[in-house]
Amino acid sequence: MSSPHTIRWGILATGMIADLFVKDLILDPSTRKVSDVKHEVKAVASSSSADRAEKFIQVCNVPEGAVAYGSYEELVEDKDVDIVYVATPHSHHYQNTMLCLEAGKHVLCEKAFTTNAAQTRRLIEAAKAKNLFLMEAVWTRFFPLSIQIRKLIEDGKLGAVHRVIADNSFGDDVETKYGTSHRMVNMDLAGGCLLDLGIYSLTWLFQTLYHTLPPASRQPPKVVSAITPYQSTGADEMTSMILTFPSAPGPAPAGTTGGSTHPAHGIALTNLRVATDPDGHNSARPAIRIQGTKGEIQVDGPAFRPRVWRFIAAKPDEEKGKGEPKVEEHVCDIPGQGMFWEADECARCIRDGKTESDVMGWEESVAIMEVMDEVRRQGGVVYPEKIESLEYPLAL
Repeated sequence: MSSPHTIRWGILATGMIADLFVKDLILDPSTRKVSDVKHEVKAVASSSSADRAEKFIQVCNVPEGAVAYGSYEELVEDKDVDIVYVATPHSHHYQNTMLCLEAGKHVLCEKAFTTNAAQTRRLIEAAKAKNLFLMEAVWTRFFPLSIQIRKLIEDGKLGAVHRVIADNSFGDDVETKYGTSHRMVNMDLAGGCLLDLGIYSLTWLFQTLYHTLPPASRQPPKVVSAITPYQSTGADEMTSMILTFPSAPGPAPAGTTGGSTHPAHGIALTNLRVATDPDGHNSARPAIRIQGTKGEIQVDGPAFRPRVWRFIAAKPDEEKGKGEPKVEEHVCDIPGQGMFWEADECARCIRDGKTESDVMGWEESVAIMEVMDEVRRQGGVVYPEKIESLEYPLAL
């Protein structure tokens, strides 16, 4: 048996999401039944000081040998780093990821990928030019639960899929918890629920209605949306989106025109003031409903880290309400936070000489960013010019 391929990571930023990611990276891969790849954290950088990076290394119990840097520029010059995980706010993703690519590093960049689709396209161009791996860190895509659901749709078990409803919302006292400077509402940091929470609602629409189609059949959706701004900053605090996908999984209804395809609606919801799970016990289940002609898949929240899903088989009209319901429930354990699965994908792609992932490819990242651009346009949400700029380098 060959030894696992080792990928060496640099961590760019030391916030909460980086903490979760690194603690997953250093877990023994055998706990998730992985033996072909493994991970090493070789360096961590904080933009404020090397001391902060060193403290992060200690708090996360990173094995001995990781180097602490007080600047991102030092990190990307480290020859022991293969790939950099970019964990800064959305507003800084473009600048930070371009820094890594220009230095010849592969990159896993947190979602939302950038503040707009134009920035995402420019990063892809840079990765192509340097033959480097680049992926948006949509970790939920790589959960065994997500893989199981996509396969069920692809295999036709749900029939023709006509509607998906996905909600990822927090019920917070926004003024007290976030004020005006917190990244969740700070426009200088591309704050608001759309890019931070709504990306997960959109992920479920895209991975079920778009990604399950052959690449040649995928078409971008039309978008109708509504935004309510947070009065104190102008960031979106409530965003609702209806996406019409021209082509969706499964056969078209008999007798309809348009060949073998049929449209589907995806409804993506996100909110800072009311929660998908109001009591913290998942009493309001489910967070996601995927509805087809042969039944419905329900996924309990949170949308970003689900563990339970069920399939409810449809009954003919004459059998509805009779006998026992046909419900199959599945529980998918997560031996950690669950961020290691996306890291494993990065390691395999780099090992195999791939520059993008088949599960979270560049074209789909651009398509999702284009939807969010249109939602912001319809809702009148405009970020500061400097964080939407294509100029590089640009001090933020």
